[in-house]
Amino acid sequence: MSTGLLRDRRVKGAVGLLALSILIASLGKARPQMASAQPACGALTETIVRWLRISSPTEYTSLERWCAGVGPSLSVEGTEAPELLTPPFAVVSWNTHVGSGDLDVFIADLRAGRVTGRPVTDFILLLQEAYRSSSDVPSLDGVSWASAIFGAGPRASRIEAVRLAGELGMSALYVPSMRNGAPGVTSEDRGNAILSTARLYDAGAIELPLERQRRVSVAATVRIRSGDGSSSSLRLVNTHFTNMVMHHAWILSESGRLRQARALAQALPREGALIVGGDLNSWFGYRDAAYRELAQKLSGATTEDRRATFGPMRLDHLLFRLPKGWRVNLRRADRKYGSDHYPLIALIEPR
Repeated sequence: MSTGLLRDRRVKGAVGLLALSILIASLGKARPQMASAQPACGALTETIVRWLRISSPTEYTSLERWCAGVGPSLSVEGTEAPELLTPPFAVVSWNTHVGSGDLDVFIADLRAGRVTGRPVTDFILLLQEAYRSSSDVPSLDGVSWASAIFGAGPRASRIEAVRLAGELGMSALYVPSMRNGAPGVTSEDRGNAILSTARLYDAGAIELPLERQRRVSVAATVRIRSGDGSSSSLRLVNTHFTNMVMHHAWILSESGRLRQARALAQALPREGALIVGGDLNSWFGYRDAAYRELAQKLSGATTEDRRATFGPMRLDHLLFRLPKGWRVNLRRADRKYGSDHYPLIALIEPR
């Protein structure tokens, strides 16, 4: 190859990378349009969820087609759930691969101390790809739906997180994002859930800017018991960003994640204790634009296990804004418990 031809190809390659960087930056800078209008699928069965749409109004029509394919959100008030969470407590973020994660086994190991090194009484689970199979999931023509994911194990062995929470006396909140399979083929939807050994307050749903599929973050508040007898609030946000921006367009997916992360960051509370966790689909780990956007507003753990959570990549994260004097030890489980992601476990306690 001649020197001139090689130089031309290098110049073209550099120009292409520059154009890609400009595209990612320009998409990420778009300010979200905040709207509190509740979508058609926004009704909760037992309580009220506060909805927030942070997408462009031009996306509402498409979002409603996704919304029309899912059932109502679910809320469970735990029969064994106290009003206050007692430290030390654990906060877990885990993509359960549409119910194929052995959630019951993981909870048993968490309580026994096999995951954290010491027994844990109080904990909160931020679960992505939780699912629900029910006649409440409509089968209508003209709705948008995602290809069905049934996990790696037998379909009969999958666990519905909210149903398990009810059996264990835990509080739970589930907000579906998308239908899991075509109407008439399945009666399932999937989305994000929060499970807690203490009561959940101020349920919230944050519908993210639309990329390839509809994504809805779920939020709730717990009350924490302090050593002096008082209590304080902790806000929890569980999210799952896009893995593609269009059909099979993985190479540009960072721009979509950044757009969703920037919109979510602007919707987060400005003050107070806050934990944000989830599957950010951060292909570039801690250097990914979506992670860095959220890390501008929150901090990492006091000590952090940075091992990969999906194949060779660190897709899953937990970020914190806690009162001065609190310590967070974040570790990755050594087992996937039947899912395709490893759980992340943060043990939180006062110094």
